[in-house]
Amino acid sequence: MGIEYDGMYLGESIPVLGNFFRFTFVENKGIAFGIELNPIIKVGVSLISIVASVFIVYYMKQIVEKNKGAAFGLALILAGAVGNMIDRVLYGALFGYAPLFYGHVVDFFHVVFDVNIFGYYIDSFPIFNIADIAVSLGVAVLFIFYGKEEHEVAAGETSDGEMAELNKSGIDSDVAVETDIEGKSERPVRKISLPTETENEISEEPADGKDNNRKDI
Repeated sequence: MGIEYDGMYLGESIPVLGNFFRFTFVENKGIAFGIELNPIIKVGVSLISIVASVFIVYYMKQIVEKNKGAAFGLALILAGAVGNMIDRVLYGALFGYAPLFYGHVVDFFHVVFDVNIFGYYIDSFPIFNIADIAVSLGVAVLFIFYGKEEHEVAAGETSDGEMAELNKSGIDSDVAVETDIEGKSERPVRKISLPTETENEISEEPADGKDNNRKDI
C-alpha cells in the first residue's frame, strides 16, 4: 500500500525568509513538541482524539446560534485536531512504514532565532504545522468569546420569572434599549408602562356615567 512520491526528504530544510523561517521536513513520532509516548498510550491518545472530535461537533451545534465566536474557536480546534489525527492514524499505513494508529505527524514550519533569556539559550521554536496553528488560534478565540454573549444577555435582560410576575400583576411591559450614564454601551431592558393619574381618574367614574357626588334638588 506504499505510495511513491518525489518531494522533500526527511530532515531536508529549505530557506524561505533567509535563515529565520524555513521549511524543514520532520516527522513527529509522539504528540505536541515531539514528546514521545508508549505505543499503546499513543493509540489511546488517537482514540481519545476521535471521541473528543465527535463531542466538539455536537457542542458546536448547541452553541452556534448563541455564541458564533466560541463556535468558530471550536471549529479551528476541531480542524487542527482532525488534521493531526489523520497523520497519526493513516500516515504510516498509507506510506507503508507503520500500521494504523502508529503513524507520525508531519511538521514543516521552522522558525529559527537566536535568543538568550537569563542565560538560557534558545535557537529555534519547535517545528510545527498548519494543524498546530489552527489549534492555537482556536484556543485563543475560544478564550476571548466563550461566555461573553451569555454574560451580556444575563446582565441586560429581565428573567422569565420576573416577566411572569409582571404579567400576573397586570402590568404591561415591552423591550427598550437603555444607554448607560457614560453612553458607552447599550443593553436590552424591560420598560414598564404604569397607569397614569388621568387613567386612574377615568377608571374611578361610575359605569352609568352619573356623578354620585351631585345631589338632585
